Amino acid sequence: MTGEGGAAPSATSRARRTVSVPDDAAPLYTVGQAADMLDMQPAFIRRLDSEGVVIPARSSGGQRRYSRTEIDHIAALAGLMSEGMTLTGAQRIIELENEIADLRLQLAHRPAPTTAS
Repeated sequence: MTGEGGAAPSATSRARRTVSVPDDAAPLYTVGQAADMLDMQPAFIRRLDSEGVVIPARSSGGQRRYSRTEIDHIAALAGLMSEGMTLTGAQRIIELENEIADLRLQLAHRPAPTTAS
């Protein structure tokens, strides 16, 4: 054996198993886990839910469950707020940035105009 760790099974190995990895929208994280990931207070994250800014899924027991997409959204809000924006202002900036990204995508997929000779 060599030093650290083990070798992963090759692509043709009978021991190889695939693991389903949820997408970024899968609600996997509790408020506490999200707060730890973002290094912020759980109360702030709960406030975003109560104000309708970031509305997480709920477990069968009613606990909030956040996706990676929602955690990224919270991080973006917190970043803007740390620069002096209000929560409402930060949310509006993100909405406008999303609109701009959508418009750019539409323009990128628009057929080029033809010119008559």
